[in-house]
Amino acid sequence: MTTIAMRMNRTIITFLTIIGISLTFSACSLPTLVNRAEKKNTPEKYANNQDTLNSARVNWKQYFSDPNLVALIDTALRNNQELNIAIQEISMVRNEVMARKGEYLPFVNVVGGAGVDKVGRYTRYGALEANNEIAPGKDFPEPFSDFMIGLRATWEIDIWRKLRNARKATYIRYLSSIEGRNFMVTNLVAEIANSYYELLALDNQLAIVMRNIDIQTNALEIVRLQKQAARVTELAVRRFEAQVFKTRSLQFEIQQRIIETENRINFLVGRFPQPINREGVTFLDLATDSVKTGIPSQLLENRPDVRQAERELEAAKLDVKVAKANFYPSLAISADVGFQAFNLAYFLKTPESLLFSLVGDMFQPLVNRRKIKADYLNANAQQMKAVYNYERTILMAYIEVANQVANMDNMAKSYNLKAQQVDALTKSIEISNTLFNSARADYMEVLLTQRDALESKFDLIETKMQQMHARVNIYRALGGGWR
Repeated sequence: MTTIAMRMNRTIITFLTIIGISLTFSACSLPTLVNRAEKKNTPEKYANNQDTLNSARVNWKQYFSDPNLVALIDTALRNNQELNIAIQEISMVRNEVMARKGEYLPFVNVVGGAGVDKVGRYTRYGALEANNEIAPGKDFPEPFSDFMIGLRATWEIDIWRKLRNARKATYIRYLSSIEGRNFMVTNLVAEIANSYYELLALDNQLAIVMRNIDIQTNALEIVRLQKQAARVTELAVRRFEAQVFKTRSLQFEIQQRIIETENRINFLVGRFPQPINREGVTFLDLATDSVKTGIPSQLLENRPDVRQAERELEAAKLDVKVAKANFYPSLAISADVGFQAFNLAYFLKTPESLLFSLVGDMFQPLVNRRKIKADYLNANAQQMKAVYNYERTILMAYIEVANQVANMDNMAKSYNLKAQQVDALTKSIEISNTLFNSARADYMEVLLTQRDALESKFDLIETKMQQMHARVNIYRALGGGWR
């Protein structure tokens, strides 16, 4: 017993010495990189706003009051193909988390086998079999059969938390994929809303064109009568005809844009082309009430893309720890237990047919560790990439909000001025027609006035659409729409 104990002590000392040498080599050659600050500071406020109320926390069903738009968004959140694809990708990442969790638990397999072989008489094993007996008077069977069944277990001891950190990194990426899905929802809600308001604007432009066609057609009839009375020339008639043809051509251009916009919405909603319900909506009367922007630091909480970039940074840090652990020794344990015999008659005979083994393996890379170093350096590069992406995402989010705040203010001022322009030009049409009928103005003044009035009305509708887009885009920029 003393001799056995001494041998075990020497084995343990040798084992610990190998570990110490391995760790020494690892510590000497392990690359060291300086960590960068995790978070980038944001400005304290937008322009002069210091209010912490934030419209991003408002549910999209309350933010968009139009029931037609709410119904479209609700349908899209169920049927949009890209969103459903993202959900399936999240499921795949969740399954990867399950797989990673199993890597640091023991693997137990049922193993079995059967075989037969015959060795040559004049070989090492053949000579041994010829000179030995299984039992008195019983030679080795020839050919030699072998039957085995049992359990085999393998377990890598996660000494340096390499496997646990890998599982945690995968789990964080799972959370990141959820944030990516939320960001997709935010963009989907905004895209449908913008397309819907564009469709309303096109409807209003088409209505303006149809009214102008009627006005210009009536004016053309009056000019024809005046030509018969020799009050105007053929040139005036042709110029009025050309104006009518131009306006009619504009009608079909707008109708085509309406079809394309409807189909874009249908695609986002996940259905084949069909009319978009938009009854009971007066476009120019849509509310453009002010939006509460809150403070920039709230972007870190409200914007899904910012949180996604933050998750990716957390996962990249764990990847560095996993790559670093590859420089350290790895310990694995394997065990077998079962039955093995050359004849089925002896298969379950115990303890003779019983087999078991317990083996511990430790390995440590010492020479030619370039791949491990390369993996470690790549993990650090990925971490720095995640840092820069995080900073870039925060900067982009802040600039988007700042742009839309200014856009809403400027569009409101522009809309008021264009409304006054439309009112002035609408009155000038009546004045020009009256002067033309009394021969105090020529036909060119009438045509130019009609053209300017039509363009001003189009510009007013366009500005209103940009106002509504700004209201949608600032909601998206603040991180609203996914809740």
